[in-house]
Formats: sequence, structure tokens, C-alpha cells
Amino acid sequence: MVKRIRTFAGIAAVLVLASYVAGCKTTTSPGRQIDDATIKSSVKAKLAADVKLSTLTNIEVNSTNGIVTLAGQVETAEQKAMAADVTRTVDGVVKVNNELQVKMKM
Repeated sequence: MVKRIRTFAGIAAVLVLASYVAGCKTTTSPGRQIDDATIKSSVKAKLAADVKLSTLTNIEVNSTNGIVTLAGQVETAEQKAMAADVTRTVDGVVKVNNELQVKMKM
């Protein structure tokens, strides 16, 4: 009986340790994380600086490994395309996932 409890406790300890180590691991290096933060802020700045896009406040920008995702709503399909084009001009951008939605006019 004591042997079973020790075996169970040992297995439980190994599982806890494995889940702890797996939870601490990130998929990107610290340098890449900084680059993504820089890309994100650069994209936001360029979108804000563009005269035709500066009024848009519903654009969310995320960057992971240089892949930028744009989400939110815009007024026109032209603004959607322009936002992606402006994003592509930022240094470090590898790809743009344009998930912007055009508002439906009633």
C-alpha cells in the first residue's frame, strides 16, 4: 500500500513539473517579442498618420513573428485595402492578415 502511494506521488510530481515547464515556454524569443511590439506600434502610427485612415479608431493591430493581423471595422472596402497596403510598408512585416470588416450601411 505504501509503495503504491509513493509511486502515485512520484507520478503526480513528474506531471506537475512537466506542466510547469511547458507553461513557462514561449513560442517566440525575447528579441522577436520586442520586434513584434515595435512592428505593432509602427503600424498603428502609420495608420494614424494616413489622412484617409486617421479617423479610423476601430482597427486593432496584432503582430506575431512579423505577421500582422488587422481586425475591426472600417467604413469602406477602399479603407480596408488601404489599411493593408499601409501595413505592408512597415519594416519587419512579413505578412498581413486583413480581417477588417466593412460596416454595412442601412
